[in-house]
Amino acid sequence: MYLISICFSSALILFLISVSFFILSLNFLLLDYTVFLEWELLSLNSSPIVMGVLFDWMSLMFMSFVLYISSMVIFYSEQYMEGDLNINRFIMLVLMFVFSMMLLIISPNMISILLGWDGLGLVSYCLVIYYQNIKSYNAGMLTALMNRIGDVMLLIAISWMLNYGSWNYIFYLDYMKSDMYMQIIGLLVMVAAMTKSAQIPFSSWLPAAMAAPTPVSALVHSSTLVTAGVYLLIRFNVIMNENLSMFLLLISTLTMFMAGLGANFEFDLKKIIALSTLSQLGLMMSILSMGNYKLAFFHLLTHALFKALLFMCAGAIIHNLKDMQDIRFMGNLMVHMPLTCICMNISNLALCGMPFLAGFYSKDLILEVVCMDYVNMFIFFLFFISTGLTVCYSFRLCYYSITGDFNFYSFHSLNDEGWIMLKSMLSMLMFVIFMGSMLSWLIFPTPIMICLPIELKTLALLVSVIGAWIGYEMSKFSFSWLSNSLKFYHYSYFFGFMWFMPNISTFSMNYIPLIMSYNLYKNFDQGWNEYFGGQGMYKSMKKNSMLFQFLQNNNMKVYLILIVLWLFMLLIFMLI
Repeated sequence: MYLISICFSSALILFLISVSFFILSLNFLLLDYTVFLEWELLSLNSSPIVMGVLFDWMSLMFMSFVLYISSMVIFYSEQYMEGDLNINRFIMLVLMFVFSMMLLIISPNMISILLGWDGLGLVSYCLVIYYQNIKSYNAGMLTALMNRIGDVMLLIAISWMLNYGSWNYIFYLDYMKSDMYMQIIGLLVMVAAMTKSAQIPFSSWLPAAMAAPTPVSALVHSSTLVTAGVYLLIRFNVIMNENLSMFLLLISTLTMFMAGLGANFEFDLKKIIALSTLSQLGLMMSILSMGNYKLAFFHLLTHALFKALLFMCAGAIIHNLKDMQDIRFMGNLMVHMPLTCICMNISNLALCGMPFLAGFYSKDLILEVVCMDYVNMFIFFLFFISTGLTVCYSFRLCYYSITGDFNFYSFHSLNDEGWIMLKSMLSMLMFVIFMGSMLSWLIFPTPIMICLPIELKTLALLVSVIGAWIGYEMSKFSFSWLSNSLKFYHYSYFFGFMWFMPNISTFSMNYIPLIMSYNLYKNFDQGWNEYFGGQGMYKSMKKNSMLFQFLQNNNMKVYLILIVLWLFMLLIFMLI
């Protein structure tokens, strides 16, 4: 009973706070109202240490979404983590994670942002290594070290902000834009955001973080850890100059393309969804670098909803298949788990941008804005090809898992009776269906004027249909795909392994230091140091002490021999 109470009570409290924050955000949005609070913690020699808090419609709405998704995930965890002896510790870690995100969202101050940022990094490490095995430890270390790069960038930005005399960046954004020397803060914040939101070349930690329990993945990949970088850039959108924006646009569109391509070669259910998160983060970053920060925020919120639901469905399937994640062993789940598959299909269609679901309102608008904007053909094609790839891997996943033949053990019985998991999934489902249109009315009260020819207007739909067809063709390979892929092993390894990024960020970083340390060890520790260090001194002292010991043990004989030698030498001298 105690285990039920901690999950249920935490979820209930978070849900109530979420509702109150959402109502407040609507109020602030209608009144165009912002509250900036400063609380003096202590004052030392007239130097105050102040904690600042910023409440506006954006921070309140984002917090309400994070808290709602967290409440559903914690409620869901009650059944998913049943039998876990340390469920209290797990819930506490998740709550610490959510608290760190809250601190990050409401901070107008670089120091408190760093506290929230570091809290996310530390707690995410604890959650990734939750199932304590070698793979989890490696994934956790990769996650922590990648995120440390962003922490260092923020620390350098904090020290650079000493030029102003205050760390409340919110006061200086306009001045930073005009000040040439302060553009460095824009660069530092951008690199920090790229590490947290896993843009190229920091992408390899995001699929590795799938070693965490599935409820954590649902939270991390929807509304907390990975979105922190996008949210920070939304706050700092004013200081992005033209060069920084162009660089970020290129990196983010390449990330979107790379992740979409990689997901089509992946067979791990959770990693496919993780790579789709990476693709969507690239989409948010790219539209943000074009200057449409409200549009990026809109997609951030809608994506949080359907991605959390997608992970919950994946968790329910994995839980039912006795912790099996390979999609090649799934199939015909529609018969065995109808409600879960309905939720999964709807969230997948929302991800693809199916009209009138949550993802459509933000994704379609982003693509139309890209069509209207002054972008070159390379960026334009990357956007639309990435959209097609998204539909392709989503439909491939559906064909593999939901239709076809059941490829797991013949005697294994499935059921859809995880009622606690289903309740939380169905609660999310309502938001996935209705929240896109609601948010579009709230965030964009004035309709955006889109003027495009019919070819460009239907291009997104055409690309999606082609992507769905290619996904269907790819799913026909089924089990024989392994033998087919071996013919093109190097290509499938390159595309499926994120363009060698995990190798680059692990082996290449370790190779030179490890080789150098090995050479030092061989040449010094086991080389000259053996002769001139402790070992050599030990040997020489041992030899001398053995000589003295020999002399002392045989002193009578030695003295007689010495006397004879002495007399012999005297005789020789006398003869000379």
